[in-house]
Amino acid sequence: MKFRSRFVLAGVGLLVVIAPAKAQSQRVIVEQGGGLRQEGSVRVQTSINFFVAGPTGDSEEAQKLRDRARRTVYEMAARECDLLREVLARDCRMESVNTNINRQFGPQQAEGFNISGSMGFQITLK
Repeated sequence: MKFRSRFVLAGVGLLVVIAPAKAQSQRVIVEQGGGLRQEGSVRVQTSINFFVAGPTGDSEEAQKLRDRARRTVYEMAARECDLLREVLARDCRMESVNTNINRQFGPQQAEGFNISGSMGFQITLK
């Protein structure tokens, strides 16, 4: 009997918590993998790859080159929401930015860095 009354109390408590959420007009969709997103939203993934020539060692000049390469990816990510809003988004939220820098050197290739970057956004369509 105690188990049944606890079960009923838990059910009533759950209804009290759920009822205010159902009254809201905002709808949330649960995606596979446990992610949450609003109805009408879309995830956008953008990638870029480029090469910058220059020193690849431990010098200050090489460090500045790596910093400039990462900055390029971050600046692109910062402008991407503006571009998405111009073209197809009512609202935009950046979710992630990743950079990867690989040193390129050798006798038959230019010394420098191969940079790849990716960024993820969640937008609400116009």
